[in-house]
Amino acid sequence: MLAPDHEDVAARPVYDPFSYRIHEEPYPVYSWMRAHAPVYRNTERDFWALSRHADVLSALQNPALFSNRNGISLEPDLWGPQAVKTSFFLAMDPPDHGTMRRLLGHVFKPRWVAATQDRVRALTRARLEPLLERTVFDFADDFAAMLPNDVMCEVIGIPDADREQIRAWNDALNHCEDGTDVRSKATVDAGLQLALYYVNLVGDRRRRPRDDLTSIVSEAQVDGSRLSVGDVVAFLFLLVSATNESTGKLLGNAWYHGWRLPEVKRAGLDGRAEDWGNESLRYDSPSQMVARTLTRDTVIHGTHLPEGARMVLLPASGNRDERVFPDPDSFDLDRDTSKHIAYGRGPHFCLGAALAQMEIKVVLQEVGAEVADYEIDMAGARRIHSPHQRGFASLPCEVERRRKSARNG
Repeated sequence: MLAPDHEDVAARPVYDPFSYRIHEEPYPVYSWMRAHAPVYRNTERDFWALSRHADVLSALQNPALFSNRNGISLEPDLWGPQAVKTSFFLAMDPPDHGTMRRLLGHVFKPRWVAATQDRVRALTRARLEPLLERTVFDFADDFAAMLPNDVMCEVIGIPDADREQIRAWNDALNHCEDGTDVRSKATVDAGLQLALYYVNLVGDRRRRPRDDLTSIVSEAQVDGSRLSVGDVVAFLFLLVSATNESTGKLLGNAWYHGWRLPEVKRAGLDGRAEDWGNESLRYDSPSQMVARTLTRDTVIHGTHLPEGARMVLLPASGNRDERVFPDPDSFDLDRDTSKHIAYGRGPHFCLGAALAQMEIKVVLQEVGAEVADYEIDMAGARRIHSPHQRGFASLPCEVERRRKSARNG
């Protein structure tokens, strides 16, 4: 797509999902892309990117044209026909994709999520209370990253003693080095350690089934045959990593924007937990990009895209699209967020969306019930570096607790 005549082509911003500069502040680049290059071309990494809400939504809802068959990640060892080995049903199109999702039965469905809420609240309080007694702690590392991990590890049957190690391996698995799409040795090693752990877990559950999701999936069958150990391990990678990462990062993003905007913090702590979480999802979504493969030649906004093109979809950019959200760069607790696409749309709509939504509400409610105010030490804050996710690895903070009479009254 040609730039306007008055525009200095050399000055055009570069969108590179592996760039730390983008990880720190992607939204000005997204804004430029929506205005000037809604079909953006990155020649070096060989992909096209869609940044407008309508285009991203249309692509997410049309797997026949925007296929998952090569996976959703641009890294060379994660992209291609072999992607199903690492991304499992995320690298499948209908109907195979739906077949695999249905193996989880009632888990993650609204009734199951509702029945799980009391347990999530108990886990939240168990994590939160010791931290509040200290008053100074790392909201991202000590709390926001741990709570979703606690929930999912309990669901799939990972013992308490192993959960922090599981989270550490998952953190390493999702890290990228600045400017490169080649995964580091530490990242590869973390994946291998997780795979070995899950292989042993599946083996144990096939010998001694328990009341957990690993046991259910380990016995699941497709076309009369039980899933292979590799398939079950791939399931576990998705359930623990994909369903945890976004929730933990969203909680940190909400905490950060509350600190940055005192009126949001005050309202959020004083009862508007759900609005705080929903606008955080719209305003600063953890889910930044997903990749697709174009199945046939097509034209979008006058740009010809060839069959086989690597397409990057930017839901976080779509959530800042002024065509859908008035004054999109303002954080507004009164905003209608129902059109946000932070969880995706279509057949690949986030499997754990209902659980994540409930966790976010419960966690922010519990924090608001106990915390009167807080400050963040931004000198010690540190962002994660991932082509897909946006959030904080570290958010040191100091909290002021509510008076006991206020909490009880």
